[in-house]
Amino acid sequence: MRSLVQRVWKDNGLAPHRAKTFKVSNAPKFAEKLVDIVGVYLNPPEHAIVLSCNEKSLPLFPGRLKTMPHDYKRNGTTTLFAAIELPEGKVIAECMPQHRHQEWIKFLKLIDKETQPNLDLHLIVDHYATHKHPKVLAWLQKHPRFHMHFTPTSASWLNVIERPVFSRHVR
Repeated sequence: MRSLVQRVWKDNGLAPHRAKTFKVSNAPKFAEKLVDIVGVYLNPPEHAIVLSCNEKSLPLFPGRLKTMPHDYKRNGTTTLFAAIELPEGKVIAECMPQHRHQEWIKFLKLIDKETQPNLDLHLIVDHYATHKHPKVLAWLQKHPRFHMHFTPTSASWLNVIERPVFSRHVR
């Protein structure tokens, strides 16, 4: 009987023992941030580009992260910095050895270089500390065409580039 149940589950792609969880955000001003981000996606400001941005650590060798020991160090990984403009499907990306504010500023400079200088840039990002580092904030002050939109805590699904359809190939 057990093998019959297992076969039916397998044949139908069922795995009831695997539960996916969802965390509801309790971030302050959640609704306000939600409306802001969805509004920027659906009705971008004139003369502006909306970019969904994220960083993701990747193994340099396929399967490396699956065998990570508890004392794993970043040797053998890289960080992919990426931004996608949905309407055009344009991607700006670069791999860097680390994931600090210095690399984030370098990536912002790449975005600045790769986009038309007469357009404002609205970046959808998460609350990673690097995005709010004092040196990043100082750089942004000197580059007023950049406008940051931060997703609420536990709401990464609002950032399109973090959705599984975009990140599936890097896992």
